[in-house]
Amino acid sequence: MKLAVLFGGSSFEHEISIVSAITMKKVFKKTELSFIFIDAERQFYLIEPEKMKSNFFSSGEYKKSKKLVLKSGAFNIEGFFGSKEVVFDALLNLIHGRDGEDGKIASMMEFYKIPFISPRLEASVLSYNKLYTKCLAENLGVKTLPYQHLSKNNERKLTMDYPVIVKPVRLGSSIGVTIVKNDEELDYALDVAFEFDSDVIVEPFINGVKEYNQAGTYTREWELSIVEEPHKEEFLDFEKKYMDFSRDSQVLAADINEALEAKIQETFKKIYDPLFNGAIIRCDFFVIEGEVYLNEINPIPGSMANYLFSDFEGMVERVAKNLPQEPKIQINYDYIHSIQSAKGKA
Repeated sequence: MKLAVLFGGSSFEHEISIVSAITMKKVFKKTELSFIFIDAERQFYLIEPEKMKSNFFSSGEYKKSKKLVLKSGAFNIEGFFGSKEVVFDALLNLIHGRDGEDGKIASMMEFYKIPFISPRLEASVLSYNKLYTKCLAENLGVKTLPYQHLSKNNERKLTMDYPVIVKPVRLGSSIGVTIVKNDEELDYALDVAFEFDSDVIVEPFINGVKEYNQAGTYTREWELSIVEEPHKEEFLDFEKKYMDFSRDSQVLAADINEALEAKIQETFKKIYDPLFNGAIIRCDFFVIEGEVYLNEINPIPGSMANYLFSDFEGMVERVAKNLPQEPKIQINYDYIHSIQSAKGKA
């Protein structure tokens, strides 16, 4: 299989996307990879695999790479004697945050008829915005923590008790996230969050809460990862997550009973199907008094959560062979012909 890895983007998580893409080079052993980089100006570049190193991008050396143009059915290298297609079977969207997770890339790939592994438009919109994710969960009958929404120009008045956790609504990787324990800390936490987003979500912070990660996809059958219990301090900040996203070796499964594992997996399936068909996602759950709560949906998890699967490379190939197809609409201009015909009779 030939796979193109799309990474970078105009996003606060741009650097994490680069780390994830470099990790893919180590993870895939049999698959032929192409790397397509989107820089901060949203220009496409074809990156040679041997140049997939972090300093190649931070130094600006990538600008010497071949620029790509997106046309119907393919990315193209434009040359003096015409254009040449970048050939691959499917594209893996590995852009974290804006561009990759908000629906822009999904829309673009569908519009240009590029087969891609990633959430489709509706799934992207609902999982990128934490407020919309709450609405989705409620509609599906999945529990979430109570929350309060604050906008940048609103009064900064909390309606819940401390401690709380403040999160930008449209951001991941713990960027702009702060735990707040009293009134004195609230203004600073909101100032930090509003540097990244115009809206924040405030939730109760439950110290020591049990958290579990479940990743998976659906090909012709369910392909679920192990359930992981992340070991962390109060919460994983940006620096810890940045390093975490470079993982390429499998981790151990959580030490939980079969009943809880089944409950987590059934909740994951309820969230995934059918909205996220064609994607590999990870859901992070809290377990409180035996009940499973959705914390967040990671529509494009760091390094695609490869470390949670025993056969990640094989699974990606199976996803690529079972992607949802946009229905073809036949346009034959019958309506216009009928109008023209009627006018002719008149």
